[in-house]
Amino acid sequence: MRAYTKLKQNWEFHRAYKRGVAFVAPEYVLYVVKGKKDELRLGITAGKKIGTAVSRNRAKRVITAAFDECAPHIPTGHDFVVVARTRILNTKSNIVAANMARQLKKQKLWVE
Repeated sequence: MRAYTKLKQNWEFHRAYKRGVAFVAPEYVLYVVKGKKDELRLGITAGKKIGTAVSRNRAKRVITAAFDECAPHIPTGHDFVVVARTRILNTKSNIVAANMARQLKKQKLWVE
């Protein structure tokens, strides 16, 4: 598992929303933007539409586990923002990881 840092500042999320490319899946929306640093960074959002705090935290855990599976194959220098959707509450992390890998391979962001 390769280490990555977390996006925490509001302007970093807004930069991904405005300049990034969006990939939509039933469980999440993935924004990818070229980063300024040569490192891999991840930000996760789960709004109140997801449900209670327990549900939002579970959604974040599922996304984190899925990204951990994909991280060794993602080149550095990109920022990823994942926005959880309500369907993620009924989905396992390995299915989310498979969807994420498929999208990244399609966009040529996957390194074997």
